[in-house]
Amino acid sequence: MRAHRSRAITIATLLLLAALTGGLVALLRPSDGQGDRAGRPAPSGAGQIDLAHEVAQYTSRFGPDRGYLPPGRPDREDIAAAIGLLLDGHRKQAEQRLSQRDFTVRTVVDRPSGHRFTEVADRTDSAVSPRGWGRVYLDLDHRPSWSVQVPHPGFDLGTEQLGVRVLRGSPGGILVIAGAHRKSGPGNSADVAHRRDTVFHAICAELARRGMPGIQLHGFAASAVPGYDVVASTGAGTAARPEGRELADALRDHGFRVCRAWVRSCPLEGRTNVQGREADADHVPFLHVEFSPGVRAGGRPAERAAAAIAGIADRWAGKPVAD
Repeated sequence: MRAHRSRAITIATLLLLAALTGGLVALLRPSDGQGDRAGRPAPSGAGQIDLAHEVAQYTSRFGPDRGYLPPGRPDREDIAAAIGLLLDGHRKQAEQRLSQRDFTVRTVVDRPSGHRFTEVADRTDSAVSPRGWGRVYLDLDHRPSWSVQVPHPGFDLGTEQLGVRVLRGSPGGILVIAGAHRKSGPGNSADVAHRRDTVFHAICAELARRGMPGIQLHGFAASAVPGYDVVASTGAGTAARPEGRELADALRDHGFRVCRAWVRSCPLEGRTNVQGREADADHVPFLHVEFSPGVRAGGRPAERAAAAIAGIADRWAGKPVAD
């Protein structure tokens, strides 16, 4: 009986020590403030996707002949506020608010990278007459802290895929994609880089209000900026001047010819870009970067451009960067 009791006590002691040790390990495990999400399996029902393919399918439907419905102020304000709720960790409230505006929220896993994202999408995307209000992907494995913005998908060809590369390349990113071709809709109503009355602008303004720096990707025709592969600018402000210099240097080191708008007069400097003006009003870093067709075409040039941007995004995310 004594031997049996002794073995029972020993087993109980070992179980207790194991529990205490597991608790200690959990306490010592590094956290980015959002929990150890990167190490957890994808939640049940998460969509398994290839983000590049998903975005390509989404933007392939864009064209100047596709309609665009300008959103009302309540639409813009509610959708932007819901993005804020997601950033604050109030997903159910965000889902309810977005549902009222005909938007969906789901968790997706990008198979090539293994990263998890929250996808916010317009339910009318696949309808005969889509509204064209855009889509957002938020990093679920790290605290979102910066954005990459694509205002002219389908018009500035390849910028949407460059945006995916940038999002995959650094932690804490938010990819904001406009929902329509720049030339769709009446007048310039779908040119979100120059309109404040769009869902795209409302979301970017919410991110700027929260102090999140952003980089906006554009494209130019080869004849528009002869002699250069990239035009780098800080838009209407100067808060991102250090990041602009760093990015231009990195792009140069990757073999690109860069026109630096703070050094000389360059075409397409983005001074009138409304997201840049909003960021400047909030004293938030903003970069407006134009790429030639050769860079946006994909392959090694696009990889090198995304790698250069990653250095900036890593700093914005607070990730240690080797000098």
